[in-house]
Amino acid sequence: MPNRLAASLSPYLQQHKDNPVDWWEWGPEPFAEARRLDIPVLLSVGYAACHWCHVMAHESFEDAATAAYMNEHFVNIKVDREERPDVDAVYMQATTSMTGHGGWPMTCVLDHDGSPFFAGTYFPDQPRHGQPSFGQVLQALSDAWHTRGDEVARVAATLREHLGSQSSLAGQTELTWPELLEGAVVTLAREFDQQSAGFGGAPKFPPSMVLEYLLRISGGDGAGTEARRMVDATLEAMARGGIHDQLGGGFARYSVDREWVVPHFEKMLYDNALLLRVYAEWGTPLGRRVADGIAAFLLAELRTPEGGFASALDADSEGEEGTFYVWTPAQLAAVLGPDDGAWAAALLSVTEAGTFERGASTLQLLRDPDDPERWESVRRRLLEARATRERPARDDKVVAAWNGLAISGLCRAGYVAAAVEAGELLWRVHMVDGRLRRVSRDGVVGAPAGVLEDHGCVAAGFVDLLSATGDPVWLHRAGVLLEAALAHFAAPDGGFFDTADDAEALVARPRDPSDNASPSGLSAMVHALVEYAAVTGSGRHRDAAESALAAVAVLAERAPRFAGWSLAAAESMVGGPVEVAVVGPPGEERDALERRARQHPGAVVVAADGPSDDIPLLVGREPVDGRPAAYVCRNLVCQRPVTTLDELSSALPR
Repeated sequence: MPNRLAASLSPYLQQHKDNPVDWWEWGPEPFAEARRLDIPVLLSVGYAACHWCHVMAHESFEDAATAAYMNEHFVNIKVDREERPDVDAVYMQATTSMTGHGGWPMTCVLDHDGSPFFAGTYFPDQPRHGQPSFGQVLQALSDAWHTRGDEVARVAATLREHLGSQSSLAGQTELTWPELLEGAVVTLAREFDQQSAGFGGAPKFPPSMVLEYLLRISGGDGAGTEARRMVDATLEAMARGGIHDQLGGGFARYSVDREWVVPHFEKMLYDNALLLRVYAEWGTPLGRRVADGIAAFLLAELRTPEGGFASALDADSEGEEGTFYVWTPAQLAAVLGPDDGAWAAALLSVTEAGTFERGASTLQLLRDPDDPERWESVRRRLLEARATRERPARDDKVVAAWNGLAISGLCRAGYVAAAVEAGELLWRVHMVDGRLRRVSRDGVVGAPAGVLEDHGCVAAGFVDLLSATGDPVWLHRAGVLLEAALAHFAAPDGGFFDTADDAEALVARPRDPSDNASPSGLSAMVHALVEYAAVTGSGRHRDAAESALAAVAVLAERAPRFAGWSLAAAESMVGGPVEVAVVGPPGEERDALERRARQHPGAVVVAADGPSDDIPLLVGREPVDGRPAAYVCRNLVCQRPVTTLDELSSALPR
């Protein structure tokens, strides 16, 4: 019989609705029940595309004996980290503080006030490699609760105090932002993988936000040359590696090796949205092909009937990871015939030994095919054959922040109609009583309130929709979201909290300026504020962006890999964002000027038929002698309008 999770909106919680565990959703009710029964709360956090979450669920949460013990000795809460990033952030901080590392599935045990006194990640069903079994952990914790209550209370109080102290961003730097920007390149170059590109060793994640920063400062001499070298090498290595779906487009979550050969096969919306943007801005033929492939993947596999974009595709199918994507030489020959099969195997690095498991290989495209037409025929036939395999499951909830990132990427890659549909869905469904909600599914909005990253990413997406369509309604909608963020998320030191001042009170109010898999709330807000100020000329929004950047300066100095999005925004702030108004009658001339302007990474571009009093950047902007014209401004200074591509290229900063 299904448990309480059967009524949940979350696909992740729905995956656990048939567990024998008597799960509760997060809320005051389970804590009240734990207080009534005088037993602790067990909090389990994960997400739908998490491979090890599936493993632990199968081993422990589906096991009748384990579930019976959990039900008798704990009140059990299941949380989707993508739906409640605020809850996840607080208890992930506790987990890393107690264990030195984090990840999902995350398991925390809490007192009746929500204070953790134990935290960990995956626990096996049997003792393994010196790690206790989940059952042993449960028994020890239940025993501690009933026999060593003073010790439990002391640990919980200490952790609660520690979590509260994290709400203040300590540290100062004497460096100015120009120095920080240059120093970040030096630090990133030191951490750059000279052999395989990217940063660090295995596992290796797509550094999309860092690449956006490096792309903005690339060119010229010195740091600009080094930045471009890292961008070019990394974007090409990822594009040609197994982490990139060479048949269907899109990228997997990360590579388990440093060479980008074998991915962890889940595909996340936020990764692909960010990579769509940076590949579209790269300005190379390979970048254009990859961007088109990512867009095709988003539209074919993640788009929902309501016009939004689903959160993720699972890594697993047929009960194992990666089986949907990998091939053997024999499988290629069976689909393509012996000649094309052998040609494809050589082109895609599919060998008898294999690069994955059981003789199968991921597909790599280490060189451009010598026969593009033959490759397109091979790719189409393999894609059709792959479509007959069991598909990975899809987490089809719509997350506001990640859809905001997708809107920005689609606008910058030229897929405007799809971006508009997603924007309309967010405004129509996710705005409730003037406030932004985080998730929806099947067109039905969920209860969780929007957090800071939702406001920042969606507002920036709306500014990009203004840029792509020239429709001032998007500027108004971006302004509404930014006003709400400034009113409800601002911190006394000029930064931001990740949750609103009227949101549910947790053990601590989360506040993390570091970028992780997606932009931090702070860095997302700074981007939105900078771009809104560029279009409107609003000094108040620019001042708010500058104050927020001050809160992340120390992180940017010491760990630029975790501040790439803030660094990209700071680059715009230091020189003033590049603002380009393209006005004139629609047609090839205006389109050409607009395309060239949009090739400049980070530029805020608005194209329209003529001047508009509703869009400050377009006030007084007229065509020149009846011809489309581009007006380039930066740092409150505008150049004369230009009408040719050569003139526009000269007017844009190098």
